[in-house]
Amino acid sequence: SESASRRKWMALVVVCLGQLMMVVDMTIVNVALPVIQRDLRFSQADLTWVVGAYLISYGSFLLMAGRLGDLVGRKRVFLAGVAIFTVASALCGLANDQLVLIAARFLQGFGGAIATAVIIALIVTDFPRPDERVKAMGAYMFVVTSGGSLGLLLGGALVQSVDWHWIFYVNLPIGAAVLALGARLIENRPGTGLRGGIDIAGSVLVTAAMMLAVYAIVTAAEHGWASAHTLGFGGAAAVLLAAFVALESR
Repeated sequence: SESASRRKWMALVVVCLGQLMMVVDMTIVNVALPVIQRDLRFSQADLTWVVGAYLISYGSFLLMAGRLGDLVGRKRVFLAGVAIFTVASALCGLANDQLVLIAARFLQGFGGAIATAVIIALIVTDFPRPDERVKAMGAYMFVVTSGGSLGLLLGGALVQSVDWHWIFYVNLPIGAAVLALGARLIENRPGTGLRGGIDIAGSVLVTAAMMLAVYAIVTAAEHGWASAHTLGFGGAAAVLLAAFVALESR
């Protein structure tokens, strides 16, 4: 019906708004790093963890979050991810300590991974017709590609006009709107249930492998690509990934 069609397009806007919030956050922080370093007295090495903590949790939990969406329902997982991301953004904004900010950024990456992992599946499920799916995916890709540029502009404006805390506070009204509208507009399709195929060993292996791999990459600039540190963590990630492949093949 016409009302159902309108609702799914409005749901797409909500989902894309949530994705935009997360894409913007990835670049908006980069602009504010010098100010954050001066305000919280980060060393140059420790400052990289403001970005690295987010990347490690984001990259580590994507695969597991995608499977979780299949099991418990993608709408529920998306809204949970947005809620975690929004709460973590508030904690980042309130942070006046290095460890608090880094921990909040790790939590922010975790929420971003949970929400992002199910967005494509939500779009594909809501738009089964090829012509509509092309339009929906086009809108999604526009948000993903343009969000980075928007983050750079917004970050510069906020840091100059207010202070760096507001690069995180700006997520709060957006997150609240996505949660409120998403609960109403996104169609609730139940998952298969946790009994439908939860793979604890596989989840632990692939998440640990991704976490070690991203950690090795993030810290390679400090220790060197050919260092024992980088090669050790990279090798451990490869071993865990091989164990994951061997487990799943059976």
